[in-house]
Amino acid sequence: MTNKKPPFQITNTMIGDIAEIAELVGRLTAANRFSASPTLRRANRIRTIHGSLAIEQNTLSLEQVTAVVNGKHVLAPPKDIAEVKNAYEIYERLDELDPYSTDSLLTAHGVMTRGLVEEAGMFRTRPVGVVDQAGHVLHFGTLPQYVPDLVMELLDWVKNSEVHMLIRSCVFHYEFELIHPFADGNGRVGRLWHTLLLSKWNPAFAWLPVESIIHDRQQEYYTAINASNDAGESTEFIEFMLSAIKASLMDAACMSDEMSDAAMEKAELRRRQIEAFLKTHAFIRNADVRGMCGVSAATANRILTGLAAEGALIRCHEGQHWAYRPCPKGFSKNISAGQGPI
Repeated sequence: MTNKKPPFQITNTMIGDIAEIAELVGRLTAANRFSASPTLRRANRIRTIHGSLAIEQNTLSLEQVTAVVNGKHVLAPPKDIAEVKNAYEIYERLDELDPYSTDSLLTAHGVMTRGLVEEAGMFRTRPVGVVDQAGHVLHFGTLPQYVPDLVMELLDWVKNSEVHMLIRSCVFHYEFELIHPFADGNGRVGRLWHTLLLSKWNPAFAWLPVESIIHDRQQEYYTAINASNDAGESTEFIEFMLSAIKASLMDAACMSDEMSDAAMEKAELRRRQIEAFLKTHAFIRNADVRGMCGVSAATANRILTGLAAEGALIRCHEGQHWAYRPCPKGFSKNISAGQGPI
């Protein structure tokens, strides 16, 4: 294996974007908000799948993709539904894939295109031309007899190069589309592999919807590919992709902040409801919190035990049941002091 370096230049724009991306990743992971939020992770994964498939003319809306992922019936073309199910399955198995393995790449393609294309899970056996949305030929893919060796060479370069992974992953994405190793599904698998490579640099990228940003900037995506094809190197495509990655991180950071703020507001509202209740009651039970806050018994228990851990409440027995009384200094001074001894 020659491990030949694909043609590209490292520019000041790239260096600046890499610095900003690293800062944004640090912001997302430092407080552990992003990785600790299953709701946010799932929302971003669904956005990822919707964006990647929409680029390939899948007709399902984000709401329909969400419904399919949740196992609900959706009135839509069976092919589009199958694409969503296949994509969700392989994204859920991301951590099983070796980003430098041809076998893993073929496995991913097999799952992504299962039941949809004749040559699922195998390199194409026929020549192919690559066209854009308007039907213009971008280039002709590599002749099929050279595809396996070129893919292995590309994976070997990505594995062993000392260039920053943010750049390596973009180079892989471009060169993979240039080779066009599959009869169908190259765009979907290329974007999946880009995400996989980034996730090996930082696990947060397994949950970041880079694909949805590309979908929002689809014309720029094709323009960057065309410009790089014309230049014979991937420099412009790398710059575009780094800007897309930076945008996705900024979007995720804002989304994380909004969800965190909303959670804090909800917690404060519940706290005030309990505080108001205890102004007229000597104690509060799980059932009281359930009715007042509209939550499950388990959630009510978490709320009460959390307030007890803060020192706002003290757990006590009331008849045959556990209950909670206010700690004198726990809530505000407005809570009635004439509620009996704690």
